[in-house]
Amino acid sequence: MLTAPLNDLGWDDRWASQLGELNDEQLIAGRVAAQHRGVYVLWTELGEAHAELAGRLRHDLEIGAELPAVGDWVAVRPHPSGATTIQAVLPRRTSFSRKENLTGSTAQVLAANVDTVLVLTGLGEDLSARRVERYLTMAWESGAEPVVVLTKADLGDVSDALRELQSVAIGADVHAISNVTGDGVEEIGGHLAPGKTAVLLGSSGVGKSSLINRLAGSDVMATREVAGDGTGRHTTTHRELIRLPGGALVIDTPGLRELQLWTAGDGFGAAFDDLEALASECRFSDCAHVREPGCAVLAAVDEGELELDRLRSWRKLQRELEAIAARSDRRLREARKRRWKQHTRAIRKPKW
Repeated sequence: MLTAPLNDLGWDDRWASQLGELNDEQLIAGRVAAQHRGVYVLWTELGEAHAELAGRLRHDLEIGAELPAVGDWVAVRPHPSGATTIQAVLPRRTSFSRKENLTGSTAQVLAANVDTVLVLTGLGEDLSARRVERYLTMAWESGAEPVVVLTKADLGDVSDALRELQSVAIGADVHAISNVTGDGVEEIGGHLAPGKTAVLLGSSGVGKSSLINRLAGSDVMATREVAGDGTGRHTTTHRELIRLPGGALVIDTPGLRELQLWTAGDGFGAAFDDLEALASECRFSDCAHVREPGCAVLAAVDEGELELDRLRSWRKLQRELEAIAARSDRRLREARKRRWKQHTRAIRKPKW
């Protein structure tokens, strides 16, 4: 059970002000450390608590209310019976979200209120610049600082892999590390600070739990050995907030087989800043970068300054985001319409 002052967990006067705006002196603050089948593990000033959602919060989920996620600060009500209920999710400062499934129109928040997003990709078959582009798009959109980490550097020469990652990690630091030898891990620690939170993201077996163990200086997370071909074996089964000995907080996550984008306004532009800069030089402001004359983007491809695959990825992600926005708007409109009809029927229903 973790016992630490709330300030050591990231709490500050701004959070306190938001809690006070709820005008309920019985509410206390808690930070979501984990979730297990609808029960949330919270860190509070009273120690660790297990809480469930209040009925009203659960009722409002359909029309866009936030479901608590690991890293969230929540307002909770302790009951004399010993039970604890989550009454509200305090406004998030950052959140890393993805589309819940291939056909869905709702978001799944993977981590909330994080300061740094560590995007892990392994040397070898796991390395994919296209996947890293997706992670970076969502990382920039979250409001946190993205850092790209190339793991398993002990398996071979990392020069080409680093160049490939640096070509897509516009504005983000890129580091190569080995969880086996410890090389490069100290540099990752430089992105962490007491009371600040980082989330580790990447595919299964890429070394997220092993990196946490390295940063912690002990085995705080269960791991399994890397297979002979260099591929990892997934061990993390749920998202969990962990406090490192130095005071920094990290969120470990299960491996992501895929990352379906949810929303990416400014994040999309930041992840593809090189393409956005080229597009601003096109002859026509509404250039689609397909076959228009005077297209600076196509010229960069022809001259070898821009990879064609990166342009294709840019177009693909644009189409995904447009489709998601349309489905999400339609779902919320329909849910609010149903709620209004239920409210109207309740008002008109005779009371005798």
